[in-house]
Amino acid sequence: MRIRIVGAGVMGRGIAQWAVTAGHTVELCDARRESVGQALDFVADMLRRAVDRQRITPANAAAAVERLVPLDSPTAPGDTVELVIEAVREDLVTKAELFGELERVLPPETVFATNTSSLSVTRIAATLTDPARLAGLHFFNPVPLMKIVEIVPGALTRPDIPPALTALVRGSGHAAVTVADTPGFLVNHAGRGLVTEALALLEESVSDPAGIDRIARDVLGLRMGPFELMDLTGLDVSATVNDSIWQGFRHSDRLRPSFLTANRVDAGLHGRKTGRGFYSYTDESTALPAEPPITGDADRPVWVAGAGPDADALRRALAGARLAPLDGPNDWADPVVLVPTWGTTAAAAVATDRLPARRTFGVDPLSLTGPRRVLAVTPAADPAAVRDARAVLARADESGQPPHVSVVRDTAGSVAQRLVASIVSVAASIAERSIAGPEDIDRAVTAALGYPLGPLAWGEKIGAPRVLALQQALHRTTGDPRHRPTRWVTERAQLGLALTEPGTAPADAAL
Repeated sequence: MRIRIVGAGVMGRGIAQWAVTAGHTVELCDARRESVGQALDFVADMLRRAVDRQRITPANAAAAVERLVPLDSPTAPGDTVELVIEAVREDLVTKAELFGELERVLPPETVFATNTSSLSVTRIAATLTDPARLAGLHFFNPVPLMKIVEIVPGALTRPDIPPALTALVRGSGHAAVTVADTPGFLVNHAGRGLVTEALALLEESVSDPAGIDRIARDVLGLRMGPFELMDLTGLDVSATVNDSIWQGFRHSDRLRPSFLTANRVDAGLHGRKTGRGFYSYTDESTALPAEPPITGDADRPVWVAGAGPDADALRRALAGARLAPLDGPNDWADPVVLVPTWGTTAAAAVATDRLPARRTFGVDPLSLTGPRRVLAVTPAADPAAVRDARAVLARADESGQPPHVSVVRDTAGSVAQRLVASIVSVAASIAERSIAGPEDIDRAVTAALGYPLGPLAWGEKIGAPRVLALQQALHRTTGDPRHRPTRWVTERAQLGLALTEPGTAPADAAL
């Protein structure tokens, strides 16, 4: 296929490398002619590096470079061009003017694709004489490594174009998912589940950025914590995406952004690119602040409150500790009291079960099987008891490895539960709106965001009834509509369907 790529910046040159490596001929152009030469040199250098790493043969790399065709102008005639991929700056007027000019010089059968990440594909197409020829083709940076592409039909896109683009993408080594033309499309929309909830936890002083990031990585298995991620992306970029998606969905409570970001953006605290964001950067990387040492009494007796699977799991995790009898927390040597909480608070357990407020703490059940446990502390806690409870939780587990212990402020669901509940809820809302199918949601999010599981598969691993119970408890405890249960999770918990199951739609009955 002969493809014209307009825009020789970071995205354009990445798309060009992907296309020529897959065997396509690429016409590369830019309003700045010098950018084209720089892009050609960049692609050639990337291919040389691929040869050095034995990812491509020297002959194939040389052939790929030969398929790169520099153009003097984006609007040069091109009767044999089958596809145009636009990768210019994210501005509706700029994109509309470009496509209008291309429409006048390229044949009607040439398909137009925009790499926009935030603008409406339908709005861009509406500026054309023939809006049916344009669709979204959203790549992620760096294109050769991020092997996922969103195919976004506009409201008037010809029905043959999305499957043709899907075949092109898959035939060129990337996965393709078809997504409705909605704010943030799929991946950027799904990503709000993590970052907006992390910012809400910071707003509420549940923990600091480093504490939340440690829990996100060690308990949930994320490659990067949400604040590390925002520093890498740029808080100015993240804040703009947060606001635009929230506004695009008419101020949806579930997507509500934080008041914290505006001042940080105005102050230039954008992250790595400015040298300071949620963390400070003196070189290419930064280390999270050191955790405080364990100073409490690991031999202090401990009593686990409650019954059921979570309490049993906590007792197993404390097999090496001095466990008090099951009769009650006041019957043996002043033990610290640990309460496994699911969508609720340790404070509520103190009030409901008449537990000693100064030495009762919450423990997140999600943190019992990994390298980090999470201890929730109420305002009534005795500081010495907090230190002892942390030391007890830090005792070596069955593997012989002493876990890390994070101490956070008592809040409904603690940190990990709230993050994963939000991730699942936002993905579920995408599915119930038919923005994308559940399989595509999980495939795209896993590939683009690096989660250990797709969000719906993640929820299914926990179990739909248990996720629903978490959503209900968070909503009931906080009263915040951001936590309201989703229809997708509620129905599947009630019907015994998997969260990853599309289910039957009325159209399936062919009425």
